[in-house]
Amino acid sequence: MSVASLLRSAMRVRNRHVAAHLIHQRALSGADAINALRPFYFAVHPDFFGQHPREREVNENSLKRLNGYLENLQKPGTRSVQPTKLTFYVRDTKEKEVFQQDILPPGNVLLACLKGFRSVSFTLQTKDVLTTVMDVLKSCSLSIEHMNGLKASSESPKSQQPVAGPGNPFYRPIKWDKSYYSFTGFRDPEQELEQAKRVEPTLSLWLRTNEKEAMKKQNASLPRRDELKRLKKELCQKFALEDIRWQRSWGVTHRCCQLQSLSRLSQQNPEAVLNLRGHTIIFTDQSGMNASGHVMLGTMDVHHQWTKLFESLPSYRSLHQQTEWLKERISYVLGGIQVIDIERLGPVQPIEEHCSILNTFHTRLLARRLALHPRSMQGLAMTLESDHSSPSLHEMGHFVIPATCEPSRLQVFLQSMAWEARQRMKHRNQLQAEEEEVLLHCLESLALRSLSKEPSVRHTQMIPCCRRLLEERSPLMEGLRVEVSHFYSVMQDGDLCIPWDWKG
Repeated sequence: MSVASLLRSAMRVRNRHVAAHLIHQRALSGADAINALRPFYFAVHPDFFGQHPREREVNENSLKRLNGYLENLQKPGTRSVQPTKLTFYVRDTKEKEVFQQDILPPGNVLLACLKGFRSVSFTLQTKDVLTTVMDVLKSCSLSIEHMNGLKASSESPKSQQPVAGPGNPFYRPIKWDKSYYSFTGFRDPEQELEQAKRVEPTLSLWLRTNEKEAMKKQNASLPRRDELKRLKKELCQKFALEDIRWQRSWGVTHRCCQLQSLSRLSQQNPEAVLNLRGHTIIFTDQSGMNASGHVMLGTMDVHHQWTKLFESLPSYRSLHQQTEWLKERISYVLGGIQVIDIERLGPVQPIEEHCSILNTFHTRLLARRLALHPRSMQGLAMTLESDHSSPSLHEMGHFVIPATCEPSRLQVFLQSMAWEARQRMKHRNQLQAEEEEVLLHCLESLALRSLSKEPSVRHTQMIPCCRRLLEERSPLMEGLRVEVSHFYSVMQDGDLCIPWDWKG
């Protein structure tokens, strides 16, 4: 071997050692990451949003996405992770806490002050756990002083623990020693939850206390509700829209303002709005097109951004057609299984990301010839996810498949779980029909103006709740708009939220 070859070999070995050393310096163990994110968990944990069920849902969903992002970073051989947009409602953990402007991160961080908490949106594009933890803390305007010790400890060799998994997810409660709360002055979440359970009223007592307030707010909102119906019908007819929806349960006044804003834009720039024909509009946190092909209008965006979106709709439609073609090809290869999109309460998956995931999965399937009968999976459904590491079967009967799943492993999983999936889908359909029947009966028997549920309330929770309401037959509920949730609350427009497991 020549001297030049020996030198090149030596340099390659040295570079590998240097690269490994640098990567090791940027690594955090699972335990270190959990410790580092404690202030963050304390500020966003869903258990603290009992009186704000929708914000609780958003935090729960975003924490799961953060968990998947961190889990993917820990996978061996992972070079990059898809950018992930997250939205959190962050509690003010100190009564007189002041958030300095100079510690807010640059870029796309949105802060909207609400009562007792703030809305924070940011996009993760980091490549290691340490940087991710730092970005999360900075984006939420939380202190990073405690990270100094963790940075030093991450440089010392030690076995890396998994960041999260089925038995140890990031987003579930962290139990701290009671001395921590005594020393810091923070409130103990377990103690607060126990107190809340002890003082939780019965349904009849809570109705007697809040029925008048709910009815007063509901009557005051009637003109705004009529205006909302008029605006929605007018816009749908004018631009031949399929539907107008909202991702969150904003108040009636807020929804009216959004429709009035769209109406004004249509008068200022009628040509751009013509591209909306045949589409469904969803008011949400970001503008674009979602995986189902619906047009998303970001409620924080200005008319100029909406106009740019309308002008780009022909390109978005082409992208949507490409996603539909990819779904058909995937279905054909996988025995007729249907690729579906499930609307999420948290950050919506843009169609660009969805198309990229479909394309990645389709390319992997083409690399292997699978031995699935053309109609063996007909009638079954699956979703593709970028933040999952292994395939699973959802309790509702659809498969949850990672975009990077090995085709041969996927085939074995689908074939072995097909019968169970059909049983779960059958059970789901039975529960859905039963829920619709008991909900209609409840609506008529109790003379309610409306009866609905939050997306997080399952069929197995809604059905017994409605049956118990029929047994209770409280006259105080007559004429009210009731939403089954997880907590008691009177909304700003008079809607009455009751927990599905209310006490009699």
